[in-house]
Amino acid sequence: MRRLILVCCALLTLVGCQSAYYSAMEKAGIHKRDILVDRVEDARDSQQHAKEQFKDALERYRSVVEVKGGDLQKRYDALNSEYEASVASARDMRSRIEAVEDVADALFKEWEGELKQYSNASLKSASAKELSRTRTEYRTLIQRMKAAEQRIEPVLSVLRDQVLFLKHNLNARAISALHGEYRSLQGNVDQLLADMQRAIDEADTFIRRLQTEG
Repeated sequence: MRRLILVCCALLTLVGCQSAYYSAMEKAGIHKRDILVDRVEDARDSQQHAKEQFKDALERYRSVVEVKGGDLQKRYDALNSEYEASVASARDMRSRIEAVEDVADALFKEWEGELKQYSNASLKSASAKELSRTRTEYRTLIQRMKAAEQRIEPVLSVLRDQVLFLKHNLNARAISALHGEYRSLQGNVDQLLADMQRAIDEADTFIRRLQTEG
């Protein structure tokens, strides 16, 4: 039910500002903390999808440059499709990270403001410590997500160059010329996948803690 309400209320972002959206969600019983968990889950899932997509793109590249014979046009079309899918996956991942940052900023600002409302010094101190710990863990999470995102462009750049080269030089000699780029691309993709997995693991840890203490 909560996910359904999230989807419906998300339409408000098309006609209003984020503050109006968060206010509407609050009235529906869904707090910024809940939204943060959902958006971190979405960002994690987006990174998992991107991880699989870049694996597929690397395998398609390998099949183009290492497998002999076959229709060159079809092989180029398949590689181009993987490249375009990778671009779309990267774009989705970036937007999911931005959505996480937006709600996290709103949550922390609200939390800081509410600290001033306490009359009990002990409870205020405990809440302030929890805010500090949550913010520290969030910073680690967002840094890892962004580190993975920043590794995407070098990979896309190599793929883009190869796709463009093949588009205008679709012959066996061109295929052979790209063979030497495979290991370099593989190294970049392997590092990207490792960074993505670290971000995914960090997201799982962050989500578990917020859900446990929510």
